[in-house]
Amino acid sequence: MKKTDLRAKARNFFDIGVKAADPTIAVRTELTDNPIKLVSGCIHLISIGKAAVPMLEEALTHLPRNATFQATAVTNAENAKDIPQARVFASGHPVPDLNGLNASQYIADQLQNIHANDFVLCLISGGGSALLPAPATGLSLTDKIETNSILLGSGLDIEKMNLVRQHLSKFKGGGLASLCHPAKVRSLIISDVIGDDPRAIASGPTADKIGTRQEAKQVLIDANIWGQLPNSVQHHLSGPEIEETFIRSNAQNQIIASNKQSLKAIQNAADSWNPIIVKHDLSGDVGQAAHEIVDYVVGHDQPGHQMFIWGGETTVKLNGTGKGGRNQELALRVALEGHKIPGGWIFLSAGTDGRDGPTDAAGAMVDPKLVEKAVEQKIDLLDTISNNDSYTALAQIGALLISGPTGTNVADIQIFLKLR
Repeated sequence: MKKTDLRAKARNFFDIGVKAADPTIAVRTELTDNPIKLVSGCIHLISIGKAAVPMLEEALTHLPRNATFQATAVTNAENAKDIPQARVFASGHPVPDLNGLNASQYIADQLQNIHANDFVLCLISGGGSALLPAPATGLSLTDKIETNSILLGSGLDIEKMNLVRQHLSKFKGGGLASLCHPAKVRSLIISDVIGDDPRAIASGPTADKIGTRQEAKQVLIDANIWGQLPNSVQHHLSGPEIEETFIRSNAQNQIIASNKQSLKAIQNAADSWNPIIVKHDLSGDVGQAAHEIVDYVVGHDQPGHQMFIWGGETTVKLNGTGKGGRNQELALRVALEGHKIPGGWIFLSAGTDGRDGPTDAAGAMVDPKLVEKAVEQKIDLLDTISNNDSYTALAQIGALLISGPTGTNVADIQIFLKLR
């Protein structure tokens, strides 16, 4: 098999994984099996995240006949489009912006006079943490923007970041569910976090908080970023715990698509490759993850076609001023260790949302020739990594994977195809 064919195979398998997390199909399946019931009051549809638009579009087709409803979607600019009979906000991601703040206020206003005979259907997907900023009392949008930027460069995993975010917001950590009380709330959730914990997905707007303020503060101290935070944020997180108004009995959270489902779909489509799902929870620093991937491949080398699959979400600690993302840097690091792996191979690492960090790439596909190409083009890959500038190097070499926005988000997928 030619290298170009190997690249095409890897890309095709990635696309299969993305398709398995199609938000339209996920919502359609769930609402067909468990329809929305007609209520005497108003049905509020609130869709938040990178998959907000297709989730809301599908949900609108499942409303009971003659239902009174209000519909709102909050998504990132790349995925935003008008929906008849709904209000759509294009908000900032990964850094919150004024559009997101306005969206938060709009939703709060819509829920201000909610009644017990109303019903709320929340459609939640990854990205909601940044897309719907509602600063807690005493904090500003600027405080949240500065804090979010620090968190994104800290190397913390998504659960720890969202623990912090929950305590800086009126909506996160069950805050949205509290605003919906006394109406019943049903949330259909596409998971972008390891373990599929509803508390961590989009910072859990209809779920409990992950932990306490003190625990959030300790996470920041342990990460050595406490002193970098705005004084108002430090003061807020140092304050007393707030009595929760989140009413658990009124909120039902259900995962309808996840990274595990996507990996399984890839495996099912790749019988001839002897596919193995190695891990659903690849996490931690990209450097360690690259070692783990290469060591596994070397340790399980056999004649013939082989396919190894990982899923999850790694982290990058920003030390440089370059441009890149966790998938691009992971791929680059695997390529640097690729000399240990015999035979022909291709390694793909990409975000299922089609966006890796603040770039237009979903990730990258690398092969044994990448290091040689870098030398020919006088690219110092070690310097590239130390400056967190993977995008520039991979673009020059022609190894970026650019898919465009996919309309969904179930974390990252890594695929290793090997010939021998």
